[in-house]
Amino acid sequence: MNVFTRQLNALLSAISTDMAIDLGTANTLVYVKGKGIVLNEPTIVAINKKTGQLVAVGNEAKAMQGRTPGHIDVVRPLVDGVISDFEVTEEMLAYLIGKVRNENRSLIAPRMLIGVPSGITNVEMRAAQDAAKNAGARDVFLIEEPMAAAIGAKLPIGKAIGSMIIDIGGGTTDIAVISLNGLVVSKNLRIAGDHLNASIMSYIRDQFKVYVGEKTAEDAKIALASISQSESGKELVARGRDVVTGLPREVVITDNDVRDAVAGQVDTIVENVRAVLEITPPEVLADIMQRGIHLSGGGALIPGLAPLLEHALQVPVIVVPDPLRAVIRGAGIVIENLEEYKEILIDHEGSIATQI
Repeated sequence: MNVFTRQLNALLSAISTDMAIDLGTANTLVYVKGKGIVLNEPTIVAINKKTGQLVAVGNEAKAMQGRTPGHIDVVRPLVDGVISDFEVTEEMLAYLIGKVRNENRSLIAPRMLIGVPSGITNVEMRAAQDAAKNAGARDVFLIEEPMAAAIGAKLPIGKAIGSMIIDIGGGTTDIAVISLNGLVVSKNLRIAGDHLNASIMSYIRDQFKVYVGEKTAEDAKIALASISQSESGKELVARGRDVVTGLPREVVITDNDVRDAVAGQVDTIVENVRAVLEITPPEVLADIMQRGIHLSGGGALIPGLAPLLEHALQVPVIVVPDPLRAVIRGAGIVIENLEEYKEILIDHEGSIATQI
């Protein structure tokens, strides 16, 4: 890169609204350079099937879920952390970029940093980059979400010290061991918050013979989810449709019901963390034993999960501060200091960490 190109990039960066986006399965967060986190909304879009136009995005679209007429579809354009509906994702990003740029009155297209799950394919990376560019980004950079979460949690990623982070999001759980600005070992697991919701829906259908919607299952997870045994006896009234009669019916579910519903998924997460530790180099493992495993993402807020992992793995487990925003905080730090963190960004060759 010659001097003129560097100076031009510096000028464009100074007058454009560079942003970082945590494009999650459940929620999308946007960080604007110099301003911080400016947007946090569900990754949900309402589309008019007759016209193909966006009806609503984010919170407004989520409020419509399960309550729309036949010509309006409420869709989630990301599944398991990656883009499943390219055109809808592109329209959603264009809407969000336009909203942010209008508020900041910038005429220059922004540079954009997007968080993606570790170990995604080149095709999935290309989809994320193309969607952002078609939505109006000038340049698009990608960062692995566990790396961004580690930066957001202020772990010493650039030093010769092993750090381990488990990021439990809406669509994926990322398990990563980090040292010297790279992933030593990583595992991307397609089990996370959405899959817990599905397990709760199945459990209520099987045990109580009632169909409930995804929103009801999510409300139950948030209100009642607990990995450890509790005598609190928390309860929630779940309303749905009777499997046999097809008529409306309500049932009372407890924290024990939710715990039983998600037990299998939690066991899978524990076994996969153990598998990552088993192939981690001994010196790095010694650092992790001393410094602990860090837990981020919405799943980190499930009561009892950290103690369960600690007991099963015999390693201290620490929930990072504000785990829901760890990825976007880290991505924000990177977009503010792009040259400094250039080494940790991923390209079309993908990560060279050991994938298991």
